[in-house]
Amino acid sequence: MLNQTNARQVVAGVVEPVARGLLRLGISPDAITVLGLVGTCVGALVFFPQEKWLIGLAVVVLFIFSDLLDGTMARLSGRAGPWGAFLDSTLDRVGDAAILGGIAMGFVHAGDPRTAAVAIGCLVGGLVVSYAKARAEGVGAECNVGIAERTERLIIQGIGVVLYGFGVPYALPVALWVLLVLTWITVGQRIWHVRGQLHPVAAADGGDA
Repeated sequence: MLNQTNARQVVAGVVEPVARGLLRLGISPDAITVLGLVGTCVGALVFFPQEKWLIGLAVVVLFIFSDLLDGTMARLSGRAGPWGAFLDSTLDRVGDAAILGGIAMGFVHAGDPRTAAVAIGCLVGGLVVSYAKARAEGVGAECNVGIAERTERLIIQGIGVVLYGFGVPYALPVALWVLLVLTWITVGQRIWHVRGQLHPVAAADGGDA
């Protein structure tokens, strides 16, 4: 099994030549970031609502890898900085919402509104997880905790879609229920973690206990 260093070397060996080629063509890292979002939205919002799960997932996975490409391009071109990080993070949230929104529409199309509602609950929870971290950092706290961060959430969705697409009954609904629970546990973990950092400060300053 590859360790993390070897894995990074393998990924770099594949991504860097592509990144250099795109830069030579005059394509910017920001353009790849936006293209990645557009591709993700097409895969999720065109194919998932038609219950074409495997095709949709293939398109989504292809364009999610633009996260690796745009970051590499920014580093190679000397453009890495807060703007690129902000744009990438913001558009990631849009892409994540599109994936779960597309899954929800797929279950509406299938006549399963209950599972569609679970998908919407996952969508909202995922946005709250991200917002909690951003807001915590905005008030000077650290919030890198939680059992279901973005990578874990995407993996759970992906496994559910693959199994369901290959005809495994209830694979995706079960995955969504698991994701719903883990996502909202993560929200609670982040709130509790930030409270531990900020609540004593508020008390010392004479705030509410």
